[in-house]
Amino acid sequence: MTNGARLHVVRPGDTKWARRFRDVYAAILSEVTVANGGVEPPEWKKQLARRCTTIIVNCERREVETAAGANIDLEVYGKDTDRLGRAFDRLGLKQPRADAAPGPLGQILSNGLNK
Repeated sequence: MTNGARLHVVRPGDTKWARRFRDVYAAILSEVTVANGGVEPPEWKKQLARRCTTIIVNCERREVETAAGANIDLEVYGKDTDRLGRAFDRLGLKQPRADAAPGPLGQILSNGLNK
């Protein structure tokens, strides 16, 4: 981590969730870089991107459990989802307005807002 050779101090191993973490983190950093005008983001944004990645991977794990028929703590899931939205705002990654969303879902949301 300190020499840039790896993301974490302790190597998490080559698990599907570790690979997913790396992929999501890379995607978020890419979006933050674009939002930053193509300039590499400062360290605090990289750290916040890691926190976002942690929340995303944990939510995805809960979603897998739900799809398998397990009950999850929706209170925790909801809090994590809200925290993720606030963290993305801090990173400068604003969610597009529902009435500006393209595609069928955007049309449904727009129609609902215009009624």
